[in-house]
Amino acid sequence: MSQPIRFYHRNAVREVSDAPVTRTVLQYLREDARCTGTKEGCAEGDCGACTVVIGEPDGAGGVAFKAVNACIQFLPTLDGKALFTVEDLRQPDGSLHPVQQAMVDCHGSQCGFCTPGFVMSMWALYEKHGHEHAEHASCAAGCAQTTVPTRDEIANALTGNLCRCTGYRPIIEAAERMFDADPPKAPVDTAALARTLASIARTETFEYEHAGQRFDAPRTVDALAQIKAARPEARILAGSTDIGLWVTKQMRELGDVVYVGQVGEMQRIAVSDEWIAIGAGATVESAYAELAKHYPELTEMWQRFASLPIRNAGTLGGNVANGSPIGDSMPGLIALGARVVLRGGSVTRELPLEDLYLAYQKKDMAPHEFVAALKVPTRTGARRNLRFRTYKLSKRFDSDISAVCAAFAFIADGDTIREPRVAFGGMAATPKRAVRVEHVLADAQWHEATAQAAMLALAEDYAPLTDMRATSDYRLEAAKNTLYRFWLETRPHDPLPREALDVRAVTAESAAG
Repeated sequence: MSQPIRFYHRNAVREVSDAPVTRTVLQYLREDARCTGTKEGCAEGDCGACTVVIGEPDGAGGVAFKAVNACIQFLPTLDGKALFTVEDLRQPDGSLHPVQQAMVDCHGSQCGFCTPGFVMSMWALYEKHGHEHAEHASCAAGCAQTTVPTRDEIANALTGNLCRCTGYRPIIEAAERMFDADPPKAPVDTAALARTLASIARTETFEYEHAGQRFDAPRTVDALAQIKAARPEARILAGSTDIGLWVTKQMRELGDVVYVGQVGEMQRIAVSDEWIAIGAGATVESAYAELAKHYPELTEMWQRFASLPIRNAGTLGGNVANGSPIGDSMPGLIALGARVVLRGGSVTRELPLEDLYLAYQKKDMAPHEFVAALKVPTRTGARRNLRFRTYKLSKRFDSDISAVCAAFAFIADGDTIREPRVAFGGMAATPKRAVRVEHVLADAQWHEATAQAAMLALAEDYAPLTDMRATSDYRLEAAKNTLYRFWLETRPHDPLPREALDVRAVTAESAAG
């Protein structure tokens, strides 16, 4: 029996029972709720004009706020959550929220089309830091400053928002200034909101149906496995950062949908002596936050993986299950020796991640199977001597798709290479290990001649295609150059620090000089 979609919006719990399964949150806002502050720019999660903030229980009695793209999120995924838009920031007396006032004061808006999206990304950041700042407003300046995000953190929070008029400096300055203002007259009562969300939380599978299309949101892995076993053709939906575009851009019919975003077990991240176990439903943002604690070399890849709203919605398991040859997570995970856990019915199996991919968009998965988790080895034992790097080459630094994505790892035994693992994205029909390069490196001395021999072997491993992002020749040369950069950064004697090879850092230093 179909159940209504229940969510908190505009100070009340809303129920929707007549919307198509693939109606987007943006369509609901503009056409049904008449909240037209949220704009449509690209309809694919790139420009940020549609940015809204979702509130979910944080597991500790509070509410976690995260900015997402409304244009690619389906309305039924809001069940049990809170939705905030730019209309919610207006204060009861009609005054502006400190976030909005800072945009005015810093001249951060010109044509205004992108402004609501920027404001909502800033508001999510404000909610993350602002309450603590307000509590310490009476402290000395040094105390208050510890609660305010850095300029880099602000820039990272705004990676999903594009501006074509004003430029980003005044907007970033507004994000800095918003913490200096008096707190809002009517801040969000997170305790009350948490109680409201608890009152509409479901304990069993949420079942929604419209025009013969079903949307199921199970609460357990067992329930998910039962649904997939009974209806193998049902489409698994996680963060909607790829499938959403199938609807908004390709006008595809999805059939029945099974949403994994409410399966608590699949959102967990657990660390043992041997493994970092990441549930397939964990967001890219939370997964990389944990991985970067163990492998700080992943920090730049984490920041450059799409944008923050995409990382807030998309899942690491979904990125892996998608199997795109240009997916950014797979090369690094493969180089680290990650394994993927599959579930089908009552059977669980696991295999090396690289073995999941058989050919373009073809995976070693039965129709009723799904990705349940990923396992990444911890940095213990001999792996304490792991030399590891990832590199992403794209036309833009932020929010862009890779032309080449490279990952290199080996265990250093003095000057000798042990257990080398090399993987690339964008170089073949699938994320793929460079087995001939690994053969050249295995048990060799880590000398420049070894690196150059491995660079030559890349042509035996890959015959990349030419497409809109890069030519085959560029990809092969770029891949060789990333390998040489890896040598420069990890050579046994006088390794170069990463900042010495970072174009942005070198350019900034030259400009300062």
